[in-house]
Amino acid sequence: MKHIQATDSASVAGPAETFTGDVRIDGLFTMPDPAEGSAGIVTFAPGARTAWHTHPKGQLLLVLSGVGWVQVKGQPRQTIRAGDIVWFDPDETHWHGASADHAMSHVAIQEAENGSPVTWLGHVTDAEYDA
Repeated sequence: MKHIQATDSASVAGPAETFTGDVRIDGLFTMPDPAEGSAGIVTFAPGARTAWHTHPKGQLLLVLSGVGWVQVKGQPRQTIRAGDIVWFDPDETHWHGASADHAMSHVAIQEAENGSPVTWLGHVTDAEYDA
């Protein structure tokens, strides 16, 4: 058994290379070997968002608070709210973040493949975000 203390992971700012706007990431856990899962709480200020990205084994979002937007490449943007659950299929290009007028927090859960849980792509442009 491994007991992971809630204070084991410090809050970090979402890096500008992979996020737009004010984003805070609070790591919840990384599963010990041989498991390859991890989770964190990601909090987005209004207008903040991820870059386009994919996950090799998919990603599950549990929306904790606020109002946000999610979009799969080539599909319309969708609104998400507290209590919603979103599943992105493996290798599905997508982004997620807060809506323009509301903050949003979610738990993000994903698994790594060959040591990596995510492939980052280009930033979501303001035109894509506002569409």
